[in-house]
Amino acid sequence: MNTGEMLQLKWEMSPRLKARIAGVLYFLSVVLGVFNEFVVHGRLGFLGTLFPVLCQAVLTLLLYAIFKPVNRSLSLLAVCSQLVGLIFEVLLWQPRGVNVAMVFHGFYCLLIGWLISRSSFLPRILGLFMAFAGLVWLTYLFPLLADRVTPYNTVSGLLGEVLPMLWLLVVGLNAQRWKEQASAVSHR
Repeated sequence: MNTGEMLQLKWEMSPRLKARIAGVLYFLSVVLGVFNEFVVHGRLGFLGTLFPVLCQAVLTLLLYAIFKPVNRSLSLLAVCSQLVGLIFEVLLWQPRGVNVAMVFHGFYCLLIGWLISRSSFLPRILGLFMAFAGLVWLTYLFPLLADRVTPYNTVSGLLGEVLPMLWLLVVGLNAQRWKEQASAVSHR
């Protein structure tokens, strides 16, 4: 089996397995991010940032594959938003006090929230939680506001993302409905 066939096989895994792997990566990125924020300092700081970013990058690609049948264009826009934010996260470049990475992540969460709510394979309420998290992360557009509401915005944003993350980790998604939605899109 050559590398191309192996990659094709990996991307043909079931949507439920993709969702559960996404849940694991989501969980790892949050745990590693919190660990990095409060424990890792000095030279290890870059590595502490890099691992959660890599988890988020792979997670983002998995979620694209999952939500492509819902709306390919918005799913792609979500991927672009998240990847740009992750690049800013790695570069640690924050112009004029705006946490650019969190702003892009906020747009990403809003888009994923919309995609979840429009999907037939995940509970719509999870989309509301994710969209709420996106709105919370957008407070970073306004540094004075973000400073005033920290740590409440951080806790609220994480809570908004935790329920969809746990759902993906524990339940996955309704594979039959995912296949029906993907089939309906391919027949258009």
